[in-house]
Amino acid sequence: MAASTLTEVARLAGVSPATASRVLNGSARKPGKDIAERVRQAAESLGYIPNAQAQGLAKSSSGLIGLIVHDIADPYFAAIARGVQEAAREQRKMVLLATTGGGPAEEKEAVAAFAARRADSIVIAGSRSCRDEDKDGNSELAAELDRYCRNGGQVAVVGHPVVGAAAPEGYHVVKVPNQELAGRLATELAGSWDGDFVIVGGPEGLLTSDDRVRGFQEGLERAGRRPAEVLRSAFNRSGGYDAGLELAARIKAARTNAGPSGEGGPSGEGGGAPKLCIFAVNDVMAIGAAAALRSEGLRIPRDAAIAGFDDIETLRDFRPALSTVRLPLEDIGRVATRATQRRLAGDDGDDGDGADDASPGDITGEVTLRRSTEAAA
Repeated sequence: MAASTLTEVARLAGVSPATASRVLNGSARKPGKDIAERVRQAAESLGYIPNAQAQGLAKSSSGLIGLIVHDIADPYFAAIARGVQEAAREQRKMVLLATTGGGPAEEKEAVAAFAARRADSIVIAGSRSCRDEDKDGNSELAAELDRYCRNGGQVAVVGHPVVGAAAPEGYHVVKVPNQELAGRLATELAGSWDGDFVIVGGPEGLLTSDDRVRGFQEGLERAGRRPAEVLRSAFNRSGGYDAGLELAARIKAARTNAGPSGEGGPSGEGGGAPKLCIFAVNDVMAIGAAAALRSEGLRIPRDAAIAGFDDIETLRDFRPALSTVRLPLEDIGRVATRATQRRLAGDDGDDGDGADDASPGDITGEVTLRRSTEAAA
């Protein structure tokens, strides 16, 4: 059955299509109460569904928020999405979701799609990249965001600014202290850990990963420890698993070389094999690395200590309990979404760096040591 049209509603109500549109699409210019009621009754009797785009034009607002994440199946992004959804409900808006796999070219396509649907604001969550292969994608994404903001759109980016984006209006960055928090984790672990450290990081040029690697190394330096070796892999569970297999082979080889007494202390006292403390720059990589160690017959923390970053919800069921850095992920989503609403209300949070900072003091975190680093606690 064909959908009812606005013309049919107007004819049944005995008014012009323009009058019917003003009633049903939310225009500030409303006819008299009796006429409005007649139009609404006609629309209900015909089963008429108002056109969302027409309502957006009438109200100068579509009531839509676009959310771009790398992978909604990743608990990190799922938690941020919950925060965005909660803040959107406060604003009586709906959330449109796009998952991109993390590339700026795919993010640019999502921004263009949201802009075409007149989304009031866009929230982008995910690590920025300054890798050479992402140069063209970054330029295209920055240009698309600048165009969207110039046309009145509002953007909030979690973590780092989009590389090359220069929109002076409507552009907000929710800063996350990744480097500082990773440094705190390293300092706490180094305080009672005599063995070596290894960092499992994402590809070089992935800014969130690089911040956490840099911060951890700085924390070791403050503790008077030598720098950790850095293994680079994919910024996901599979990458952590691959790195874990490599580390498992090293641990087993060191144990073989140490001889039958290979159950020594953290530094191999008494002829034992040295143990490693592994820092994976996000929890899903830590989970992957731990799975690889277990697959090779190694146990945590007996054969290696391990820590992650983010404190994703999945860790509630992970054993042994994983040491990590807790981030308020849902709060991050809420802060990002509310930042665009505050700017629409006239609150200028610009600190002069080319983007508005969305309550930069609101986002913090804490080191949480658990059983996975028991030997270092």
